[in-house]
Amino acid sequence: MGCLGNLLWFVLGGFWMGLGWLLAGILWCITIIGIPIGTQCFKLAGLAFFPFGKEVEYGGGAGSFLLNIIWMIVSGIPLALESLLIGLVFCVTIIGIPFGLQCFKLAKLALMPFGTNVRG
Repeated sequence: MGCLGNLLWFVLGGFWMGLGWLLAGILWCITIIGIPIGTQCFKLAGLAFFPFGKEVEYGGGAGSFLLNIIWMIVSGIPLALESLLIGLVFCVTIIGIPFGLQCFKLAKLALMPFGTNVRG
């Protein structure tokens, strides 16, 4: 199901969600200070393109907490709202519920991307 789910996901909305993460990463990488944040965006763009079969583990310390606060103010809220709205649209139908759940996973990740590990 992972391969088929990822293919359908990419065609039905994952492409645009991944582009949102890539755009955020490019904007962060314009400044030298934002390069670590931009590289994290690029890593998470891969998850946004193909999320099925991958799990997210949350953790981190004080540095991750501070970066998450800065991230949430500057870029996190728009990406989280995008994922939340697309997830709600997917959940209107029974067939779209697995895709909606992946959107909700990405919405949570959009609010707190630092200190996370993606397994899969």
